[in-house]
Amino acid sequence: MNSKTFLMAAVASVLTVAVPAQDYSISVSEAHETMLRGTYEPTWQSLSRHQTPEWFRDAKFGIWAHWGPQCVEGSGDWMARSMYIEGTREYKYHAEHYGHPSEVGFKDILPLFKAEHWDPDRLVERYKRCGAHYFFVLGNHHDNYDLWDSKYQPWNSKNIGPKRDILAEWAAAAKRHGLPLGISFHADHAWLFYETAQRYDQNGGKAGRYYDGHLTKADGVGKWWEGLDPQQLYAQNHPMSERSWANSSIHGQWEWGEGACLPSQEYVTNFYDRTLDAINRYEPDLIYYDATAVPFYPISDAGMKITTHFYNKNPRAVVFGKILSEEQRKAITWDVERGAPNEIVPEPWQTCNCIGGWHYNTSIYEGGGYKSAATVVRQLVDIVSKNGNLLLNIPLRADGTYDEKEAAVLDDLEAWMTQNGESIFGTRPWAIFGEGPVAEKTIKMNAQGFNDGQYAGVGSRDIRFNQTKKHLYATALAWPEDGRLVVRSLRKGNPYMKRTIGSVWLLGYGKLRARQTDQGLEVTLPAQPCNKIAPVLRINK
Repeated sequence: MNSKTFLMAAVASVLTVAVPAQDYSISVSEAHETMLRGTYEPTWQSLSRHQTPEWFRDAKFGIWAHWGPQCVEGSGDWMARSMYIEGTREYKYHAEHYGHPSEVGFKDILPLFKAEHWDPDRLVERYKRCGAHYFFVLGNHHDNYDLWDSKYQPWNSKNIGPKRDILAEWAAAAKRHGLPLGISFHADHAWLFYETAQRYDQNGGKAGRYYDGHLTKADGVGKWWEGLDPQQLYAQNHPMSERSWANSSIHGQWEWGEGACLPSQEYVTNFYDRTLDAINRYEPDLIYYDATAVPFYPISDAGMKITTHFYNKNPRAVVFGKILSEEQRKAITWDVERGAPNEIVPEPWQTCNCIGGWHYNTSIYEGGGYKSAATVVRQLVDIVSKNGNLLLNIPLRADGTYDEKEAAVLDDLEAWMTQNGESIFGTRPWAIFGEGPVAEKTIKMNAQGFNDGQYAGVGSRDIRFNQTKKHLYATALAWPEDGRLVVRSLRKGNPYMKRTIGSVWLLGYGKLRARQTDQGLEVTLPAQPCNKIAPVLRINK
């Protein structure tokens, strides 16, 4: 060890000693999967030395296949929980088409997840043509079913349903098409998510008959699932949380407080083992936690150790967490679900959103409820102007295909991105993110997200900026009806670009007539729009 290395090691040792240990009530076992030791240690202070890499900041746009067995019934997200809530749409649909949840539970839906028309290579190639610079897949959801040949969860896609290692095939397709792979892990909350499976009907002819969340391995004799333990799926061999029969209480207990029944060490360690297994096998560059900060924080070290393992294993790693403190945003990348802040955020961040529901929902398809490509582009442009990325879910049907309405969205998205992608990829925020009615509003977020209604009604006066070293881009979020665009922030004497603007180009068209006045940069657009969504001006800096 040379003197410089010795000095760095000594400083790191001192820093490590100075960090107080977190008092976790549940510590994971590393008997099966060992956390990789290296540069980082499982503390926020240590993890904050990992910077969100530049490749991610350049990428700007990813597509997510949020796809698994909850797509079978076409009832939408969280159907594996809602099918056990008496009187809900999901409960009624399941009981009518599949059977009462005391007799046919979610475990019995798993074999119906066939993925019979799934072609991962074709899908990833399509997403890349639409501008995706990274690709995300579901590792497991709150339904606790692993979408790979899992060493630690027998309820998985290789054993039941498709009889295929879904993650392996997705990973191979992403590699063939040169897209960084992301995996999302959600099963840490199955403990709470499935508590409804411990219930029973309170009304009707089957009142008092328990749902199948109480079943054990012994109950499987002579059944299709003989030899499997339903508790490895449902994880309900524990008391129900306080107010568990209040259906919305799970949201307040998401951080393992407010009377949540705390998980066992066995359950926490199982999630840790499964996640490290997937990281080691499929070598992702990105990981998404559907958790406050990291899984099981602050009651367990599991999420901190998973993150540390990933950072030590992959210098390109990006880890996403939700509802983060300022300290935590320095250690992992902030994810905002279905929304955005209305300001430039200093650290890189990401919005996760969807054109419909997170899992395929037939009622959204039938009701024409998908976001249009225009809405997606407006959100993307706004997010990028604020130093963010957009991860967009295109929900797949259980057979592994998207429907024709989703295909139309992808077609329109591809057309706009092909013409205007240079204004998105590899850019950085400008002096201000934008101007116009929406930019000037005070827009709050709910639980650090869920405010994408802010984009409703945006018009041509709503303009967003971003830049490269050579160019400033100004994108109007709609085409002006009169063909005249005025960019107020680029008026004569503005504080942001003091030199006189010489030429202005419209991407996909060419040079425009433009002049700077006291009111703004006034631009005359062509009589016929060159795309169906939004005009992008390119200005030499």
